[in-house]
Amino acid sequence: MSSQSGSLSPTPGGMVAGHLSELRAKWGWFVALGLLMVMAGAIALGNLVLSTVVSVLYIGVMMAISGGAQVIHAFQVKTWGAFAFWLLDGLLFLAAGLVCIFVPMVAAEFLTLFLGVSLIVGGVFRLVAAFRLRPAEGWGWIAFSAVIAILLGIEIIAGWPVSGLWVLGLLLGIDLVFNGIAVLFLGFGLKK
Repeated sequence: MSSQSGSLSPTPGGMVAGHLSELRAKWGWFVALGLLMVMAGAIALGNLVLSTVVSVLYIGVMMAISGGAQVIHAFQVKTWGAFAFWLLDGLLFLAAGLVCIFVPMVAAEFLTLFLGVSLIVGGVFRLVAAFRLRPAEGWGWIAFSAVIAILLGIEIIAGWPVSGLWVLGLLLGIDLVFNGIAVLFLGFGLKK
């Protein structure tokens, strides 16, 4: 069975290699984006409460828009038979979004508590999985990450509700800084 090389689909690596020269020509844009993200992260880290509020407002607007669209959608497909489910789901999303918009600090406290509980529960699940992987090489890293998640969750819940004022802003700031550094170094790497 023979195949022509021209009819084969390109591999992801081959597709990236084909665009590498194009990316190299735009290395400065990556550097600029990385610097912008690092600066935005530094601003977020400089005022954690404001960063938390802005994050919650953003989430609220997205949820309210989605919920409103889903309510409209429910009326468009009401003969389908699942009208009530679409409508209730849309109203729930809309209500949650409006809570985030009009009382963002209450929403931040709830989201922070949920994050803390999720870290603990996820960490426990990961810890159980790690011990089930034993004696496979690397199982200790999974256990280590599980313990860190559990400790972070405990720390967040122990400081709750005050932690609701700053945790989301801290996570946003850290993510922006690290992502910005990664994009910055990618840009410098493309320059070479």
